Amino acid sequence: MVTAGANQAFVNLVLTLCDAGDSVVMFAPYYFNAYMSFQMTGVTEILVGPCNPKTLYPDADWLERTLLETKPVPKLVTVVNPGNPSGTYIPEPLLKRISDLCKNAGCWLVVDNTYEYFMYDGLKHSCVEGNHIANIFSFSKAYGMMGWRVGYIAYPTEVEGLATQLLKVQDNIPICASIISQRLALHSLEMGPEWVVERVKDLVKNREIIIEALSPLGEGAVHGGEGAIYLWARLPQKYDDDASIVRWLATRHGVVVIPGSACGSPGHLRISFGGLIEDDCRTAAERLKRGLKELVKDGMVQ
Repeated sequence: MVTAGANQAFVNLVLTLCDAGDSVVMFAPYYFNAYMSFQMTGVTEILVGPCNPKTLYPDADWLERTLLETKPVPKLVTVVNPGNPSGTYIPEPLLKRISDLCKNAGCWLVVDNTYEYFMYDGLKHSCVEGNHIANIFSFSKAYGMMGWRVGYIAYPTEVEGLATQLLKVQDNIPICASIISQRLALHSLEMGPEWVVERVKDLVKNREIIIEALSPLGEGAVHGGEGAIYLWARLPQKYDDDASIVRWLATRHGVVVIPGSACGSPGHLRISFGGLIEDDCRTAAERLKRGLKELVKDGMVQ
């Protein structure tokens, strides 16, 4: 199903698969739009699981216990791979284990593959499939079509009634993605992802620049960045109010990041190294490093 972007694809699936009062599972740090989609569509219990603090991989052992102990069984589990906000890539064996746990429990697995071509260090993106899995994809990132609003859902056609219910939801939200956007998306598919893949290679340097800018936070504070366009950084323990830090960095040092509390993980920052040419990235990195140095040494100087 072609949708008006990957976010709308996710909302379509939530409205199709979930009823008011259902429970769902996601892992912190989570994609804030997914969390808001659950809130908007009547899901009353959002079970937020932990990730490994060093790798940021979803805790499959916690998931196994939760699916066994929660009654009724959660309607769906969702992950983003590679991750937003962390840039962490879930290895294929772990993703398959998560899939098997969902299948055995009788719940859906929704995987957001928006950054499928944004992979680094020789890693290769992979998908899982099955009659309990829906995969989401986005032209915005995979083909550089930000703002054109085209995504799609790859869903199991063997599941009786699923296509009909998805179409019902689609017809009541956007009806369809705009025709001109669909034509551009079709042309992009015909041309292939090489244009984006080549430009993703340039982001490796940006990632290195931002990692260095985060060095004032100390060893072991920065994680993620294996894919997507994000790094995930832990603030010093005394700074749990990450929203205040974000405002301070913006107003005093002229650099904007996302507070981890928006992703269910207070005391952290999401930093994007995408969408910048190298010179602009260096300028932003200098501001960020200067701000973090001051934060660690003197606090939030006004």
